Amino acid sequence: MYYNYFQNYRQSNYNTAGAPKTKKVEAAAVNNNAAKTSFCAATNPIINEIPYDKAKTASPLRTRLTGKDEIDKYNTVLKNCDKDTKKHIDALLKGGILLNNDSNDKTSVLDNLYKIATTPRAQGLNNQSILKDTVEALLNPYIINQQFGDIPANYSEGAVDAYLGTEKNDPSKRAQAKQDINVPYSGTCVAASIEFNLAKKHPAEYARFANGLSSPEMAVDKEISLKNLTEKSLDAVWLLNAFEIPHKTKGFDKTVLKIAPDKNAIVRAQIQTTNRDAGERSSVDVLMQSAFMNVGSQQTYNSLSDKRSGKFNSNDKGLIEFEKTFTESIVEDKNKMSVTYQKVDDNGHLVGYETDFNTIKKQISDAIKAGENVIIGYTEVDEHNEIIGGHEITITDIKTDKNGKMIFVCNDTDDGISKPIEYSEDYLVPKIHHAALPQEIVQNDIQITDNWVEGLKSYKEMKMAA
Repeated sequence: MYYNYFQNYRQSNYNTAGAPKTKKVEAAAVNNNAAKTSFCAATNPIINEIPYDKAKTASPLRTRLTGKDEIDKYNTVLKNCDKDTKKHIDALLKGGILLNNDSNDKTSVLDNLYKIATTPRAQGLNNQSILKDTVEALLNPYIINQQFGDIPANYSEGAVDAYLGTEKNDPSKRAQAKQDINVPYSGTCVAASIEFNLAKKHPAEYARFANGLSSPEMAVDKEISLKNLTEKSLDAVWLLNAFEIPHKTKGFDKTVLKIAPDKNAIVRAQIQTTNRDAGERSSVDVLMQSAFMNVGSQQTYNSLSDKRSGKFNSNDKGLIEFEKTFTESIVEDKNKMSVTYQKVDDNGHLVGYETDFNTIKKQISDAIKAGENVIIGYTEVDEHNEIIGGHEITITDIKTDKNGKMIFVCNDTDDGISKPIEYSEDYLVPKIHHAALPQEIVQNDIQITDNWVEGLKSYKEMKMAA
């Protein structure tokens, strides 16, 4: 489902809060003529669905258990699994994922699965269910999706109570509340894409998040380098304060963040534990997507309505580019920069590009070659080139067809397909509004402005307008 970050067109030009700097590509080679053609979706633009190869996920470390501690944890985890999950854990071991320990605190996937299996979960959650959901996502991250489930009758009144809080006894508001929490289409494509990337590239960190967010504390501590937000520590602290993320500084260049889902995420997670239908999010998806939405929306997300407020966005759905890249950089503790490729006028029309299509392809290709996945935001336009929606997907690989054109291998958390899909460059490139890329990939092609400057300027403008 598209998240509409174009309701406030000025906001669509925010260029990254997660990177030390915002960048705008040099406009010397702008292809303005491209915008004269309408780039509406084709009837079936997907070239192919391809099987997921787990061997191409995180770099294998070890495939054999060593030492009594690992063997004991492995056997304990297996005792708490159903038959299928046992097979999946064995596949994770053989694939080099189970013993991967590329996490923030150096715990392995196995360490965190053991904690999930043997320590209490948050109220209404189930050890075996969380364990199964986590293992399945690590085995095939392409099953991660953003599809909200329905709220069954036996949960309805309790969900309304949680949503209304102190106003739950007001009869005039209960009918509207039931409509508000009926979410047919979600705006969590950014959060789901970041979740996917975490599972695919950093499985131990994904397992650590799954454990922490489903524990009674329902939170994860994450240590990050301030330099991965801005070059100056004080500016990075300003950003963290602006996004209202609880944190404690650690030395000159480190800080420890408290990342948590919103208070109503537990209701959605409980429902998905007991009443999950085929194609819907897992309880782990609920908690992780809520946590990432909370990071980007300045702690204002509500899982029951799938809406947010926050100081940087006048729209109540999804995350804008500025918030998205900030969240991605926090989760990965990596300097990501958001490059804006499309020119959008004040009336929401696509009017041109900041650079030529070959530069767009080269920058994304260079990031893929460097081992990165690239989360992109793309637009849909009508016959008048007016933007009618936007969506986030992840490019995971690039191929070349027989004519020498690029084929982008992608993951879309909203297409109902649990495997990679392919798009041609002719279809996808003209649609790309922005892409999150490592600084070293684009630093020679851009003019740089500190992102915190852009953020503060936009914040002040919005306050004045209000």
